[in-house]
Amino acid sequence: MTAPHPIDLHLHTTVSDGTDTPAALLDRVRAAGIRLFSVTDHDATKGCAEIASRLRAGDPDFLTGVEFSAKDEEGQYHILGYGYDPDAAAIGAVVAHGHALRMQKLRQRLDFLRSAFGFSFSEADEAALFALDNPGKPHIGNLMVRCGFAASKEEAIEVYLNRHHAGSAYVRPEEAIAAIRESGGIPVLAHPAYGRGDEILVGEAMERRLVRLTAFGLMGVEAFYSGFSPKLTAETLAFAARFDLLVTAGSDYHGNNKTVALGDTNLPPAADYPAPLCRFLEEAAARSLTPRA
Repeated sequence: MTAPHPIDLHLHTTVSDGTDTPAALLDRVRAAGIRLFSVTDHDATKGCAEIASRLRAGDPDFLTGVEFSAKDEEGQYHILGYGYDPDAAAIGAVVAHGHALRMQKLRQRLDFLRSAFGFSFSEADEAALFALDNPGKPHIGNLMVRCGFAASKEEAIEVYLNRHHAGSAYVRPEEAIAAIRESGGIPVLAHPAYGRGDEILVGEAMERRLVRLTAFGLMGVEAFYSGFSPKLTAETLAFAARFDLLVTAGSDYHGNNKTVALGDTNLPPAADYPAPLCRFLEEAAARSLTPRA
């Protein structure tokens, strides 16, 4: 395996659907030689707060991060937020909204599994799910495997959980983007070529998406991403130049919940970083929470 790149701005912890605690993730980042990172848990900032409290002089540069699961009449979007003030009321309000919707979807999914397939869980197992910071399909899937309802987490999600449609209650993209900007942060579209499910958005579909989101105040796109082919990266960079957007790089690391490796961002050597990424790094330097000696 190749060495990780020194930048990884898309990481998840146990606060959402990763398997590393914030403390364990910080240790992994230190050991990997990453020099700039952000934790982007789904609809949550708790992991960032814990990591910020553990930083010491000499540690990698750290940006506050979050990944809002957003949706509107046009599609689904994952909106990343970087460098926001964690104490700002605007970001806190959308985190609370997203968490409430996530807990609502958890109850709906459990009811669906019971009514559609007869899958029931013990009171203790359900209580453990509701005690999680931000439970999602991977958590339910792991429980289904443990109870013998599916052979793997992937089967649980693809065969059973994905058949449930949670309705129209979501954080809207304009809500997420406005909250990030009002909190002093930078809103970025995660893996912008990814639409619903396995849908890949390129060409005119990508253009329509960016026209819509930049009108709301989107400032950047994640052009370097573990799941992108060179062609998708090149197209995303072209759109970034066209819309004057910043560019970021992230692996989407989830620990053992995905096969993605820490630092797997497909970045080129530092000498070849494109100008929109360099501009983002300048913004990041001004927002870093890493203590200095």
